[in-house]
Amino acid sequence: MMGSLKRFIREEDGIGTVEMILILVVLIGLVLIFKSQLTDLVESIFKTINNKAKQV
Repeated sequence: MMGSLKRFIREEDGIGTVEMILILVVLIGLVLIFKSQLTDLVESIFKTINNKAKQV
């Protein structure tokens, strides 16, 4: 019984690691796909911040 429980706990840790790796792969893929749009968005945000800062 204890051996089964230990295997179950170890198995769950492995699944968590695989899930985290898959999530990271998907996020990296999305960043690569939408890189130019993200760059434009960040540049636009910083331009707005700089313009607002100059007005203050």
